[in-house]
Amino acid sequence: MTTAARLRRIAEQTFGLPHLYDEQLRAMELVLAGHDVLAVLPSGGGKSAIYQVPALLLDGPTVVVSPLIALQHDQMEGIEETDAPPAVALNSAQRGRARREAWAALRRGDARYVFLSPEQLAKPEVVDALADLGVALFAVDEAHCISAWGHDFRPDYLRLGEVRERLGGPRVIALTATAAAPVRRDIVERLGMRDHREVVTSFDRPNLFLAAHRFTSEADKHAAALARVGELAAENRCGLVYTASRSGADRFARDLAGTGVRTARYHAGMKAADRERVHQDFLADTVDVVVATSAFGMGIDKPGVRFVVHASVPDSLDSYYQQIGRAGRDGEPARVELYYRPEDLSLQRFLTTNKPPADTLEAVARALARHPLPPRRLAEAVDAPPARRTRAINLLEQIGALTTTADGRLGFTTDLTPDEAADQAHRAADAHETLIRSRLDMLRGYAETTDCRRRFLLEYFGERLPQRCGNCDTCAAGTAERRTGEAADFPADARVTHPEWGAGVVLSAHEDHLTVLFDDYGYKTLSLTQVRERDLLTRID
Repeated sequence: MTTAARLRRIAEQTFGLPHLYDEQLRAMELVLAGHDVLAVLPSGGGKSAIYQVPALLLDGPTVVVSPLIALQHDQMEGIEETDAPPAVALNSAQRGRARREAWAALRRGDARYVFLSPEQLAKPEVVDALADLGVALFAVDEAHCISAWGHDFRPDYLRLGEVRERLGGPRVIALTATAAAPVRRDIVERLGMRDHREVVTSFDRPNLFLAAHRFTSEADKHAAALARVGELAAENRCGLVYTASRSGADRFARDLAGTGVRTARYHAGMKAADRERVHQDFLADTVDVVVATSAFGMGIDKPGVRFVVHASVPDSLDSYYQQIGRAGRDGEPARVELYYRPEDLSLQRFLTTNKPPADTLEAVARALARHPLPPRRLAEAVDAPPARRTRAINLLEQIGALTTTADGRLGFTTDLTPDEAADQAHRAADAHETLIRSRLDMLRGYAETTDCRRRFLLEYFGERLPQRCGNCDTCAAGTAERRTGEAADFPADARVTHPEWGAGVVLSAHEDHLTVLFDDYGYKTLSLTQVRERDLLTRID
């Protein structure tokens, strides 16, 4: 029996999946062939099956890294509803007895899947105990969280490459629904993926109608978004509204509820029990519209969401794509609309700038260069606010200057002097801010384009759409251009170098301009005439 046939049989007989998509099957086959795999599939595209099915053909348990306890519970419940072997979780919500029973099930071989957060894997005793079990597969869900380029960067994910090695180097599956080229590159590098393969599906969601609305005053924007959500709720009932702040979510939810729409708010400032209640009410259709910050949505799998409205701009097109992807998962038509003011993007730039001062970086580097310290002792040695100190640790870790020892202490692991390491970390922070600004410039470009809006969005992710989509506001208004070709000397995907910005890759090339993603400076849109006349780009063969 072929590998594909065995996988299909397990999928159907054990998991009740009568059909595997080509991308799912290809990723599974690559894993069983011994490759590390990065799989980028749309929300609702069956990412979980990619590790669950082949895991039953491997000798040893599968470790699944998932950022939220709610996500872990959802995936475990999904496994429990099948004929697959049991899954267990190790998380901070467990009491002692439940935790002991989970470990016992793993040691007996009864449980084949173990779900953990990155925070749990920061504990040396947990990693050591898992290593003793002979882990066969290391699955990283929401893998974009490992990338500082990603829209939901989580520093605890940075340690997963080291954790993988301490587990004995099992093969890796990294899963995400949203990963532009720089994010994919970060995932591969930071997880230490070897001989890896990438399975990337189309980013296009043709059933979503895309629109953007520009305003000059906050009051007008709020009133227009509120009225529009009321109309959509009356027509379609179920939808999401995203705001940039907790206070914004509170205000919009209050005003919307005042119009008679069944509304709930959701943000990280609420108690966990209240957030979970909103989650369950939304899934049960007892709430029509959830008004939320970006804290809501990861792991939400509700097929009938008919609209997603952004009453404020997100921080990037990566975030935007992830959030609008919660609409129309049933394949039926849905609407996504963005309400913005140009100055909102400047506000986002301010909010995303959180570089620690140089003296904090230097103090952390010097303290750890003397000898490894547990986080508590480091707090005593470095006089800085906790958030600033943590950011300094994360930056030094990103450049490879720090590591976590087996007993949980932070140690200095570089030939650089502390001051040199601090300077390099400071430059890395500057580069990251440059990349963030370039992402916001691309978000502005998306909001203000008169060309096909879907084409702009797809080109951001490196996917070409030669023709107008016919399902966005610019196509409906007749302003979207019909493309006749692309620049033959700088085609999409070509590697290029610029005298100031260095190496990059062409994402899209048109008759008069091209967009390049530079490795160190982010996204830049260049006039093709200027590029040719001033010899600004050179092809890298």
